[in-house]
Amino acid sequence: MIEIAQIDAFAERPFAGNPAAVCLLERERDAGWMQSVAAEMALSETAFLRPREDGSYGLRWFTPAVEVDLCGHATLASAHWLWEAGRLAPDGEAVFHTRSGRLAARRAGEWIEMDFPADPPRPAEVPPGVAEALGADPVAAARSRLYLLLEVAGERELSRLAPDFHGLRRALEGGVVVTCAGAGGGRDFLSR
Repeated sequence: MIEIAQIDAFAERPFAGNPAAVCLLERERDAGWMQSVAAEMALSETAFLRPREDGSYGLRWFTPAVEVDLCGHATLASAHWLWEAGRLAPDGEAVFHTRSGRLAARRAGEWIEMDFPADPPRPAEVPPGVAEALGADPVAAARSRLYLLLEVAGERELSRLAPDFHGLRRALEGGVVVTCAGAGGGRDFLSR
């Protein structure tokens, strides 16, 4: 039998937050099998945990279509599940070995703190076709390993974005985050 659970990350109540499936594997499975499970779960990500002899876990993430290098909410869901299922001591650290390196999570009262690798963005040019696909002219651009970060002039421009997602896929690889400075109200920035 294979244990699998759906966990709502970033939620204070059931049926809220960002859902992820967490699947515990007692033996190695091939990527095709994991991809099929993720497609069957039909969530943005399914996490696959495999215990290691040292008490840590191998961790891989799959969307319904592809394997991804890093997923925050599915890592949070995995750590939560390990504690809830009694597979980790309440004060134990969840250590994961992933394609993005070593990740860790620990309890801090009612919260879970996660330690992820730093990937500071570097200044970049806006790739051809991206501004057209977004329907906005970015005022600044930066690139990390996984994402293109674009800044638009303000909240009005950000809220009016109507991206052509097919055009974005043609124009760039990886994800895109669009942000702007907050205009007050206790918000430092907004992003989509």
